[in-house]
Amino acid sequence: MVRLTVDLIAKSSNHVPKKRSCALAETLGRLTHLNFSNRNIQEIEDLSMCRNLTVLYLYDNQITRMYNLGFASKLTHLYLQNNNISHMENLSNLKRLSKLYLGGNSIAVVEGLERLTELKELHVENQRLAPGEKLLLDPRTLLCLAESLCVLNINQNNVDDIRDLAVLKELIHFSAADNKLHNIQDLEDVFSQWPQLHCMDLRGNHVCQKPKYRDRLITACKRLGDLDGKEINDLTRQFLIKWKASKEAQKRGRDKRASAAQAVVSPFLSDVSLLLLPDLNMALSRRAALSYSYANSLPSRKPLQGPRPHEALPDPSDSSATSFLWVAFHLALRVSFRLKAEVIFCKGSESPECEEGKKEKKKGNKVQPLAMGTGLAALQG
Repeated sequence: MVRLTVDLIAKSSNHVPKKRSCALAETLGRLTHLNFSNRNIQEIEDLSMCRNLTVLYLYDNQITRMYNLGFASKLTHLYLQNNNISHMENLSNLKRLSKLYLGGNSIAVVEGLERLTELKELHVENQRLAPGEKLLLDPRTLLCLAESLCVLNINQNNVDDIRDLAVLKELIHFSAADNKLHNIQDLEDVFSQWPQLHCMDLRGNHVCQKPKYRDRLITACKRLGDLDGKEINDLTRQFLIKWKASKEAQKRGRDKRASAAQAVVSPFLSDVSLLLLPDLNMALSRRAALSYSYANSLPSRKPLQGPRPHEALPDPSDSSATSFLWVAFHLALRVSFRLKAEVIFCKGSESPECEEGKKEKKKGNKVQPLAMGTGLAALQG
C-alpha cells in the first residue's frame, strides 16, 4: 500500500533536504504546491508540516477516504479526480478552498460542504454509480454554496431533475451534459433564477430534442452567451426576447377578452340553470327508470367469456344523454332570452298589461312567473 507521507515528499522533491532536521521542517513549511498525481497512492498520512500548502494534486490514484486534510487551512485548489472516493467527508476545515475536483469517483451524494463558503468551482462529473442510481445534491450544501459557487459540473451522472439547484443564483458556468433531463419547463424555471449564467452545456439530454429548445432557453437566460458549445450573439438574443414578449402580450389579451365574455354570459347561464334544472332532473329520472325496466325485462342468458358490457344505469355523459342535454340547454337558453326580452320591452312600454302588472305589484299581489311549459309552447308556436 502506497501512502502519502512526509518521507515520500522528501524523497520525491528536489527542494527538500534528505536528512531530518530543522531545515526539513522549514522547507516543508514553505511548500505551497504539491503534485503526487498518478502515483498509485491509497492513503494520505499526516502532512501537518506542510502548513502553507495551497494547491494539492492527487488525481489518478487509488485513494478511498479523504483523511488528514484538516491541516491545510490555506488550501485553495484540491484535485482528487479519478480515485475511489465514495463519500465527501473531512473537508470542513478547508475554509479557503475555492476549487474542488472530484470527477471520476464513486460519489452518490454531494454533501459535507456547508462550511466551504468560498468555494467557487465544484466538479463532480462522471461518477461511477450503481445501475439505476443517480447523483444527488444535498439541499443544505446547495443553500450554503448559493452565494459563492460560480462553476458546477455534473456531467454523466443520470441526473433527471435540477430544481433543487435553483438556489445557486451566482452560477456563471453550468454543465450537465449526458444526463436524463427531459422537462424543458423545469429548466426554464430554474435558469430564469440564474441571472449571471453565461455558459451552459446540456448536450446528450432528452430535452435537447424538444421543439424550440434552444430558443426557449435563450429567452430564459438573459445573459447566456454560449449554449451547447454554440455562441449566442446579441442580435439573436434580442430578437427572441422580443418575440417571447409579443407572445405573452397576445396571451394576456386573449385571457382578458375571455374574462370579459364570461362576465357577460354568466348572468344568462345562471338563469338557464334555474329554468332547466327541475325539468332536466325529471327527464333524466324517467330515462333511467325506462332503461332499468327494459333491462329487467330481458330474458336470462349465460354469462359471456371475457369482460362483460356495462349494465348499470345509463351515464348522463354518454352520447344520447349528451344530445338530450344540448337540446334542453338550447331550448332553455331561448326561453331565457325570450323572458329577458319581454321584461325589457315591458319596462319601456306603456301597454295596459304592464300597467296592470305595476298596479298588482303596488297592491302586494305576487305576479305569477312564466312557466317552463308556456315558454316552450310559445317557442313552438
